[in-house]
Amino acid sequence: MQPKVSIIMGSTSDLPVMKKAADFLNDLKVPFEINALSAHRTPAQVEAFAKSAEDRGVKVIIAAAGMAAHLPGVIASMVKIPVIGVPINASLDGMDALLSIAQMPPGIPVATVGINGAQNAGILAAQMIATGDAELSQKLADFKESLKDKIVKANEELKEVKYEFKTN
Repeated sequence: MQPKVSIIMGSTSDLPVMKKAADFLNDLKVPFEINALSAHRTPAQVEAFAKSAEDRGVKVIIAAAGMAAHLPGVIASMVKIPVIGVPINASLDGMDALLSIAQMPPGIPVATVGINGAQNAGILAAQMIATGDAELSQKLADFKESLKDKIVKANEELKEVKYEFKTN
C-alpha cells in the first residue's frame, strides 16, 4: 500500500495535534504516512523526502510547524503536488506560525488551515484526492451529511434546556 497523503511535522511534539488528520484519513481508508522532519535540523532529509514524494505516489502533503514554521514552505518550494500547512500553537498563540505559513511568496503556494487545524487539513487533503476518486467523494459526502445530523440532534437536545425566559 502506497501513501496518498504524507503527514510531516517538525517534531513529534506536534503529534497530538496532527493525530486529528491521521484519524480522519484512517477513518476514510486513505493510505498515509507520518514522519518527523525539520527544515532547520534535518534539511538534507527534508530535501530527500520532498524530491521523492511524488515518485512514491504521494498526492498531497500535510506539513505542520510551529514558531518560524518554515517546513511547509520549504517542502512546497521543492514539489509540484499540493502542500497544506498546519500552523502549530507553539508560541505567540500560533500566530507566528500562521503568518509564516500563509505569507508565502508568489509561485510557492501553501494551502493553510487554522491554528492546530489538523482535522481540516485531513479533510482538505481527502477532498483534493477525491476529485479523481468517486468512492472517496461519496465518503466525504457522507461525512458532510453527518455534520448536519449532529447540528439537528443538538437543536433537539437544546429544546430540553430550560430557562425562565427561554422562548423555544
